[in-house]
Amino acid sequence: MSIKDNYKAIQDQLPAGVQLVAVSKTHPVSAIQEVYDLGQRVFGENKVQELMEKSPLLPDDIQWHLIGHLQTNKVKYIASFIDTIQSVDSEKLLTEINKESGKNNRIIKVLLQVKIAAEESKFGLEIPEAKELFQHYTDGKFPNIEITGLMGMATFTDDEQQVKQEFLTLKALFDELNQLKTLNTLSMGMSDDFPVAIECGANSVRVGSAIFGRRDYSK
Repeated sequence: MSIKDNYKAIQDQLPAGVQLVAVSKTHPVSAIQEVYDLGQRVFGENKVQELMEKSPLLPDDIQWHLIGHLQTNKVKYIASFIDTIQSVDSEKLLTEINKESGKNNRIIKVLLQVKIAAEESKFGLEIPEAKELFQHYTDGKFPNIEITGLMGMATFTDDEQQVKQEFLTLKALFDELNQLKTLNTLSMGMSDDFPVAIECGANSVRVGSAIFGRRDYSK
């Protein structure tokens, strides 16, 4: 199927009110432009370097989301244009984003990335850490950022019950924090598991290969 057919197939599966973040990491500018021309405005990239190379070559009204692990020393490169950083996994990183956002006279939207997967390789805050960090935010410690919600990645497994349980754990935390300060984004689910994520309460999904096709990483 073509990118256009893939994109329309994904759109047909999304309920009203669920945001699609088209994950364009490793895919060329031409492919991103094609999806943009179909009406998509929110794109996700994993790496700062790649985002900096692509962004100037594409329309200004794209809302770029950084979804990969972010090092504090890279924040300054994207602070002037990034819409949302979905992968905040430490207070140190949040402090740096707050600083660079202030330098650019901006309020940068962020999601707290919570570790819900059983895999050691996954990044993210433990649930108690996320609660503590959110408390610091509600106390006014980070005036130049807006925590709009949470992001999480489930374990890469065929066990749908495990995946569902991990998503429901994040939904429960989202509901708890939402009592303290209104949140609007629960980012869960990727190409392989986004229907389950939506069933569990996700209102933002990150879909790459199901739109753009699989990439050959050996090249």
